[in-house]
Amino acid sequence: MFAPFSKAYYLGRLYVEPHDGEQAAIHSSHHEEVNEQLYATGEGVERLDLPLVMKVGATHLSVTGDEAVPERTLAVPEDRLDAAGVDNPPTLREVLLAKRDVAAEFLSAEGPLA
Repeated sequence: MFAPFSKAYYLGRLYVEPHDGEQAAIHSSHHEEVNEQLYATGEGVERLDLPLVMKVGATHLSVTGDEAVPERTLAVPEDRLDAAGVDNPPTLREVLLAKRDVAAEFLSAEGPLA
């Protein structure tokens, strides 16, 4: 779903659509899979429900898992779509996924992102 892109990000393509929740979300199984493959260290017991940090346009989003979100879709709160540069949802967009260390910096510096 995501491929290496830079020192800080992985690159993927997801449909971006409006979401009535307060936080951005992807399908729960994808969220857990990404956590396990890209964020886990492989040392001991690790949580697989930690927020992912994704960048759409110029906006960083804290992303959780939600069973109601279709596969290969990033559901974004409607009030964040304009900031993410999404004009005509649902639309297939390039999405950057922050690597583990970068995501940890965003989450600790900003608190939970929108």
